[in-house]
Amino acid sequence: MNIDGIVSGVVIDHITPGMAMRVYRYLHLDQLDCPVAIIKNVKSSHMGKKDIIKIDDANFDIDLNALGYLDPGSTVNIIRDGKIVEKHHPDLPEKLVNVIHCKNPRCITSVEPGLDQIFLLTKAEERLYRCAYCETERK
Repeated sequence: MNIDGIVSGVVIDHITPGMAMRVYRYLHLDQLDCPVAIIKNVKSSHMGKKDIIKIDDANFDIDLNALGYLDPGSTVNIIRDGKIVEKHHPDLPEKLVNVIHCKNPRCITSVEPGLDQIFLLTKAEERLYRCAYCETERK
């Protein structure tokens, strides 16, 4: 299979195999009005297999916190004129805002829908976050 390169845009590389659709949903890529390619189970000498997402839009700003939460081993390449001009390695973020939602029905965020959903990293080795309001745990 041959997938063309992009001239200007974003390539999310080294996505854990099978995670591309989850990344697609979390980053709201379905709302873009540009070509988006999802390539699954690509052979990788480094990982064995990987997923890749290519976004053919020079003005797309990627949420590195959301991507770091979803797949901290991924890589983000910013492409301009067919060349990589920036490379990012998103880490597990210390704070998540409006990426995940509190499931506690008694949390203030359940009754105040306009309130930001804020989670703080409490145990990095377990990828455990707690709601900033009610301290409900979330992985």
